[in-house]
Amino acid sequence: MEIKPQAMAIPHETDHLEQGKYGPIYPRTPANYGFTIIAKVKPGREQAIREYGKTIEAAVKADPFVLAPLKLHYLRWVLFDVGSGLHFMYQGIFDTDFDKYLEDAVALFVKTGVTTVFVNLEGWPEDWKTNIEAVTTFFRQHQRPSFLEYGEYPYVTADEIKKALNVKSALSEMLDQMQ
Repeated sequence: MEIKPQAMAIPHETDHLEQGKYGPIYPRTPANYGFTIIAKVKPGREQAIREYGKTIEAAVKADPFVLAPLKLHYLRWVLFDVGSGLHFMYQGIFDTDFDKYLEDAVALFVKTGVTTVFVNLEGWPEDWKTNIEAVTTFFRQHQRPSFLEYGEYPYVTADEIKKALNVKSALSEMLDQMQ
């Protein structure tokens, strides 16, 4: 079976989309599910955000599977100034829909005791650990939906990619042993 790259233009209107617990569920695209959040950073919190990146790095180093419940493909964090102050962009691609990702993320941070980088952003709810509705409102207000997504290997989950890489590694090892 040949896997062919695919692209999907995503409509701006959300009225026709299936409604989840917390609003519209954007369609799974060739890149899977995901979102981009852009929010203003609280004054003086740039260093805290940068340090939090190191916290996540250390958590993953200590336990490579700490973020596994989120079914992530990747995360990208960017700090930038658009002339009105420092902003933070959180971009993630994952295998679950918006509702499940948010619920899993809050549960993960509560379980691990690690706070979230979002506490450094204007408008983030103080009661985020117990108020998923407020967290969802924040994300919906700061989400910048994409209008095009492309996948070189469309609709493939992170687990499928890892399995394929494990098979490749096992085959390579077997071939090496045969020589």
